[in-house]
Amino acid sequence: MKLLRVGPAGAERPALLDPDGTLRDLSALVADVDGALLADAGALDRVRAAAGAGVLPALDATGLRVGPPVARIGKVVCIGLNYFDHARETGAEPPAEPVVFLKAADTVVGPNDTVLVPRGSRKTDWEVELAVVIGRTARYLDSAQEALAHVAGYAVGHDVSEREFQIERGGTWDKGKNCETFNPLGPWLVTADEVPDPQALRLRLWVNGRLRQDGSTADQIFPVGEVVRYVSHFMTLHPGDVVTTGTPAGVAMGQPEPKPYLRAGDVVELEIDGLGRQRQELKDA
Repeated sequence: MKLLRVGPAGAERPALLDPDGTLRDLSALVADVDGALLADAGALDRVRAAAGAGVLPALDATGLRVGPPVARIGKVVCIGLNYFDHARETGAEPPAEPVVFLKAADTVVGPNDTVLVPRGSRKTDWEVELAVVIGRTARYLDSAQEALAHVAGYAVGHDVSEREFQIERGGTWDKGKNCETFNPLGPWLVTADEVPDPQALRLRLWVNGRLRQDGSTADQIFPVGEVVRYVSHFMTLHPGDVVTTGTPAGVAMGQPEPKPYLRAGDVVELEIDGLGRQRQELKDA
């Protein structure tokens, strides 16, 4: 299933996208697309049954904003330097263990919402990422296979970063990762049963129409199952939590000088096979 949330920010309603592209209203059937729904196999089965029976009312998608596909996210766990080609372009050795950092849940915005260039920014950068949404409480998992059974689904994530804040201003990466609007997510949450192999997905990102990133999750240093297993040994993952799994080569930081960092007026578009497409225009904060 392709689950999503549509409507004004803070007042989104749950919806489903049919295979034929028709938007269907779920608000009479479920309260929202959130951790409570994703952890409830019975509720998800009822959604599937209603979709199959053709009884869900259609929504007019004209002019309708698409919000983040998951509500009330508890935490966003991010993995850095998780593609061999991205490690090479930054001059870093492939890490021996996953590099883990956090983004605040309030950085999450809709897939086509405006992204704000922070005040004082000189190095705002792009990163297309596969986002994993947790469906079952995960703690101290034993294997990658077990970890995949705890995944509710997948989405497109955009890990926007300010590299000067992240690297040159002291401390941890937090200052360059948690700026307002720095985590567009969606358009859909595609349930795990429709993504048979998360290591066979192509990721692409364009800036002002120019292809900048073109990679595959097959190039991940730590595959999705291993990432979730590993993280579960350091923190408990709850239904509705999001894990973003790193970005392939092609970020601005890895380009020759002058590096093409993002500015107000730039347009970023990104997509992952089967998971949909995002588009953001940048504006000054």
